[in-house]
Amino acid sequence: MASPAPKSPEQSDKSKKYDRQLRLWGDHGQTALENCQVCLINATGLGTEILKSLVLPGIGGFTIVDGEKVTEEDLGINFFLDVDSIGKQRALVATQLLLELNNDVKGDYVDESIEQLLKNNPNFFSNFSVVIATSLNERALLPLSELLWNLGIPLIVAKSIGFIGYVRIQFQEHVVIESHPDSQNPDLRLDKPFTSLSQYVDSFDLNSMDLKDHAHIPYVIPLLKSLNEWRQYHNLALPSNFKEKEELRQLVRKGIKVNEDGLPEAEENFEEAVKAVNFAVTPTAVPKGIKKLLEDDCCINLTSKSKPFWILAKAVRDFVENEGEGCLPVRGTLPDMTADTNRYIALQQIYLQESLRCADIVHRRTQQLLHQLGQNTDLITEADTKMFCKHASNLAVFRGTKIADEYDPKLVNVSMISQGVEDPDSLMVYYVMLRGLDRFISDYNHQPGEFGDEHDIVKLKACISKLLSEWGCGSLSKDDYVHEIFRYGGAELHSISAFLGGCAAHEAIKLITGQYKPLHNTFIYDAITSNTETFVF
Repeated sequence: MASPAPKSPEQSDKSKKYDRQLRLWGDHGQTALENCQVCLINATGLGTEILKSLVLPGIGGFTIVDGEKVTEEDLGINFFLDVDSIGKQRALVATQLLLELNNDVKGDYVDESIEQLLKNNPNFFSNFSVVIATSLNERALLPLSELLWNLGIPLIVAKSIGFIGYVRIQFQEHVVIESHPDSQNPDLRLDKPFTSLSQYVDSFDLNSMDLKDHAHIPYVIPLLKSLNEWRQYHNLALPSNFKEKEELRQLVRKGIKVNEDGLPEAEENFEEAVKAVNFAVTPTAVPKGIKKLLEDDCCINLTSKSKPFWILAKAVRDFVENEGEGCLPVRGTLPDMTADTNRYIALQQIYLQESLRCADIVHRRTQQLLHQLGQNTDLITEADTKMFCKHASNLAVFRGTKIADEYDPKLVNVSMISQGVEDPDSLMVYYVMLRGLDRFISDYNHQPGEFGDEHDIVKLKACISKLLSEWGCGSLSKDDYVHEIFRYGGAELHSISAFLGGCAAHEAIKLITGQYKPLHNTFIYDAITSNTETFVF
């Protein structure tokens, strides 16, 4: 009697719950989320939409800071408030309803305005992974920006008014190991085959193989054999132009078996080898962006306060200059290809073992550096080093700017603003409008148009003109945008906030997990035309 087929391992409840997102950022990304603490300032419609999109994937916990009571206006824009909430603490009600979305998440609230909290307990923010603020006026934004910048805590500021949305991200430095590029060439090292790869490829005698086996060897084997043969007649050089690459393709095609009629057999693996000439037969080199990163002062001149990222980068730099002979550690992964299972796995193991050998060299160097710097050698694990080496060709470093600096006319990027305002296709005008709106609220303590007073149009226009004058920019050519802001009356539309909330939450997840490249650094959304634009201030 035949034995039953083995069952696949049972998924844990957590794996089942978060299955789809685990495919995006993996177990380690999920662990980073579960260990983080997020602070939301103001439980507006936009604020709760952002937090909703963080609670659902399972952040560790959140705290809402909001000193307002729930009003009737809140009910029309905030799905996390109901009629029974009117008059209650907005932070309390929003916290209770958000916690119903995911029982893995812990939540707390502070029924106090941000201005009072900054004055009475500025150390409150020091334990958060990221702080998110909505509907924040200039008086609170500037000291908060300064405080979080000095603490090294990322700040996301979001605003939704009428059909306009805005997200601004502040961080000193953000490093990304897993940037998840949309596409990348496989790391096959055909120009510099390592010993085990050469030995494996040499073990195949293609001429003596029958058609079945011949048609199911990984394309790396016939391609490397053909490349080695081609290089023998070209002083070991690589094909560098179309003519030379075509010669190599013809050499690969000659290896295809022919049938009784002298016609080539349909061998898909050899066709894959022909196509791979374009992307696989190239000089292995350190990408320009990574070379610049490895030459960064933070990489070269480590200190006792250096972050793990830069210590690993220094170890990789040392590997490139020594054992790597000018190359990064082998990535250790193979693309899909036509092959039988055993030979594909054998080739996969060869690349994997070489990547582990490289990672082991880098890890030993990392431990030496940690010891020299007086840091705990447990700070960087072997798994951390393997991950770093695997993604070494796609590392990224972002250095941000302080939001408070945008409010200093001497530091703001005036030329970019001037050019943007003059460009009819640019959304820069909305940035100017929102900055003018902030100035209006600071001066008059209400939203323009909130009470239907048309004098607000003149006041708002004056605020914007004064702002442009401080920047040395000319005035706006027409007042249409000013009238539009007045027409909104400070109203927030839930559909706009829902879209913007998703965008802001995505950025928060990128910052928390250290995966995917974040928005850098100002995002404007125009819902009227469904256009978006990013500016770097």
